Amino acid sequence: MKTPRLAVTATTVALVLLAAGCGGTGDESTTASQGSPVTLTNCGAKVTFTNAPKRVVLLKSAAVPYLHSLGVMDRVTARAGQYPKEYYDSATLTELDKVPLLTDKTDTSGHLQISKEVVISQHPDLVLGEANNLSRDTLSAVGIPLLEEPAMCPDSTTVPTFDDIYSQMQAYGKVFDREAEAATAVTSLKERMTTVKAEVGPTSGRTAAVLYPTVGGGTTYAYGTASMAQPQLEAAGFRNVFGDVKERVFEVTVEELLGRNPDVLILLYNDGDPEAVEQGLTGLPGAEKLNAVRTGNVMTQLFNFTEPPTPLSIDGLERIVQRFKAPA
Repeated sequence: MKTPRLAVTATTVALVLLAAGCGGTGDESTTASQGSPVTLTNCGAKVTFTNAPKRVVLLKSAAVPYLHSLGVMDRVTARAGQYPKEYYDSATLTELDKVPLLTDKTDTSGHLQISKEVVISQHPDLVLGEANNLSRDTLSAVGIPLLEEPAMCPDSTTVPTFDDIYSQMQAYGKVFDREAEAATAVTSLKERMTTVKAEVGPTSGRTAAVLYPTVGGGTTYAYGTASMAQPQLEAAGFRNVFGDVKERVFEVTVEELLGRNPDVLILLYNDGDPEAVEQGLTGLPGAEKLNAVRTGNVMTQLFNFTEPPTPLSIDGLERIVQRFKAPA
């Protein structure tokens, strides 16, 4: 096995601590002069990079728009999981098509099914995204560092914002020695947000909820203030009817939905038929009484267009605004 180029360390020597972003996204970074090691605090663990990664394995799709913006998708040597084409422009799809897919097998909850041996056999110097059986500790035991999107860190209670996207872009820029590219990407993202805010204008007063229905009926999940759904709805001019719930995601019943009765419903899903996803909610007994269902204000949206905070969250915001913007 090749010797990993990176190491996970418990301490950092002679490095100046810098926050990787605004207000505790779960990542902090340490940098010194150019050419020196870079250290991130990711999900409470310090990860040190002595060189920019050259062999990256993706276990989740969330990092793709960051890596594309930084021009380092050619460092990705393997990927696993789901990568819906709707997320990406043609240039990104071309890059992804060049990356071997190890497996796209998931369980009924959408969790990736892959063995540790398969990932290790790729000799990665960085793994992006955690899987159920591939934790940070499991990989660090064999000298392979892992980075998770900060909003997806276990037990994270930090309220996400769009600033987290800019912070994470800057963090990846440090890791891959692409800080100038990161700065350019952040400027572009901020310009898009300015355009969206101008299009939305004053808050409409309408209410909304972001849900994750179970296809075929069953448990329905809703997103509260610890999810990216909260700032996304606010930026689109809506009030989240679950804005009083501090959890990221939680189970809800049709009765509770009827009690809050949002004007708009946004239904998230990972893959499959969006019509089946919508039916997973509208087919529940009593759901036909919901205002959003009666008025046809129900939108399906692929999961990464909302969560976790990435450039795709801005894409998702633009889609929501386009779908529900008030008539001029």
